[in-house]
Amino acid sequence: MKKQLLILPSLFFLFFLIIFFYLLIIDRNPSELPSTLLDKNVPKFETESLLKDEKFISSKEFGNEILLVNFFATWCKPCRDEHIYIKRFSNEKEIKVIGINYKDNPKKAIQWLKELGNPYTDVAVDKSGRIAIDWGVYGIPETFIVNSKGIIKYRHVGPVTKKIYKKINLIINESE
Repeated sequence: MKKQLLILPSLFFLFFLIIFFYLLIIDRNPSELPSTLLDKNVPKFETESLLKDEKFISSKEFGNEILLVNFFATWCKPCRDEHIYIKRFSNEKEIKVIGINYKDNPKKAIQWLKELGNPYTDVAVDKSGRIAIDWGVYGIPETFIVNSKGIIKYRHVGPVTKKIYKKINLIINESE
């Protein structure tokens, strides 16, 4: 009788152990977070432009050509690390890149771009983080591909690395 009572808890333990090890070995990518904005229009917003003495109006910027949108800040170390790849998109691939400066000091951002090089056609200022919330940004850096119709086609959470740079290039080439 005692042996029969131990069988059921042992089976439950074995079942949970199998599930635990299965979850450890499956290929999961934490940077692939779900986005409700994929295949939807870019959120509309108006804000200050960091680089120009005029308003940044999203409806004027998005929807004319394929472009890359990059949320960044000067206080973000991964943003600095990925900056070389953002510049490559702008310089080598001649892709229009829009920056969105997230909760940052505008003077520091301008100085940062002078030091590292400015790959952005324009930079929208997101002082309060509201624009990032509307885009579904979890944390910066985040990079999006917007097609020529103003629809978000791809989202990458985290810094752009060499591997991600190649992946984004393929997606852009498919979108053209």
